[in-house]
Amino acid sequence: MNKELIEALDQIEKEKNISKATLLEAIENSLLTACKNHFGKADNVKVNINPVTGDFGVVAEKEVVEEVEDPVLQISLTEARMKNPKYDVGDIVLIPIESRSFGRIATQNAKNVILQKIREEERNMQFNEWYQKEKDVVTGIVQRYLGRNVSINLGRVDAILNEVEQVKNEVFKPTERIKVYVLEVKDTPKGPRISVSRTHPDLVKRLFEEEVTEVKDGTVEIRAIAREAGSRTKIAVWSNDPNVDPVGACVGMNGARVNSIVNELRGEKIDIITWDENPAFLIENALSPAKVICVVADEEAREAQVIVPDYQLSLAIGKEGQNARLAARLTGYKIDIKSETQAREMGLFEEMGIDYQEEGVYDDLHADFGLGSPDDYQEEYQEAGYPAEGYQEAGYPAEGYQEEGYLAAGYQMEVYAGEADQEAGYPAEGYQAEGDPGVYEETEESRPGGYESDDYMEQGNEE
Repeated sequence: MNKELIEALDQIEKEKNISKATLLEAIENSLLTACKNHFGKADNVKVNINPVTGDFGVVAEKEVVEEVEDPVLQISLTEARMKNPKYDVGDIVLIPIESRSFGRIATQNAKNVILQKIREEERNMQFNEWYQKEKDVVTGIVQRYLGRNVSINLGRVDAILNEVEQVKNEVFKPTERIKVYVLEVKDTPKGPRISVSRTHPDLVKRLFEEEVTEVKDGTVEIRAIAREAGSRTKIAVWSNDPNVDPVGACVGMNGARVNSIVNELRGEKIDIITWDENPAFLIENALSPAKVICVVADEEAREAQVIVPDYQLSLAIGKEGQNARLAARLTGYKIDIKSETQAREMGLFEEMGIDYQEEGVYDDLHADFGLGSPDDYQEEYQEAGYPAEGYQEAGYPAEGYQEEGYLAAGYQMEVYAGEADQEAGYPAEGYQAEGDPGVYEETEESRPGGYESDDYMEQGNEE
């Protein structure tokens, strides 16, 4: 029993993760190579190795002939019968070959065959291992800069982070641990060549799969993602369980989950929205945090017209158009954003079939946005005691009314309205509220029982 051979095979299998059967096959090939170098050919040589004991034998198959023409392949009948009298012409005789009889060159060649086989199997094993990790996220250690590229150590292999796959202004330090997205794995004679990325959109997706359990088990799906690496990312999520909030699951308690991903991406902002099969609702969600008045989407042309309030236009477009650009990538629609004023001037409301009112109320959108009609507001005013025309007991005129107790021109209170003010000593014009220090300043000329408007100065109310 060859214990040394078995122990050596077990150690190589453990260290290199190469199966013992592959190593035994390499030894067989090496012995065949040695025989070929020693005898000139090895077509008739057979190698037998016992995988349990490690014992091996090398034999040459020779044909019995009357007259030998090739001593490597043939044996004479006389010589064959010396080994066994039963042999006859045409039989095959197994002739043992002593491996010790091989020369130095043959032995060295056999050794090289074994080492070459081990290296090939190691490369194949590494390639198969990393090929399965393609399109996945791995953790590596920064080694050094190779020009503008970065070498990342992934264990037994190194990866290259090319300049185009690096986030702008992102600087790495040696021995720093970072997570990268495996772009491509190529098989080369020197081993697998692995290309990684820090800018790929799927990097964010894989990080959410690692961090959010609901995403990993399929309860929450990431339907779409749009990213501008280093700046902002928008992702649209959908829940297969009605009891699970997809956005809340991704954000986590007090933002713990999403903050962990933001820290890994070094402060990159992440917007998480709810996916909707209705393209209009999806586009409205994608433009968040901006508020939208209405969206008209053309599914065939993949175009959408969006109207936002005037004060929300810059927020909807975003800095350098980033918010609108990411929303377009996320939804797959070409989005045209107009402000409320622009839409009115261009007649977009008429084209969309929306009845636009001058006061900014859209009759056709009451149900969608919860807006009341002007008549509804008029009825509310009357019920509250604010008449539409003329003075009543409350003393509030229809025109210029701002807040309770104030008129646009000449503030009054319901107690001091019209001629009643003169009797109480309060003029109709200029009065706001007695004793209001933030509006009028009392002067020395003020008299008890009555205050002239000229005796006071207006300090801060520009109503």
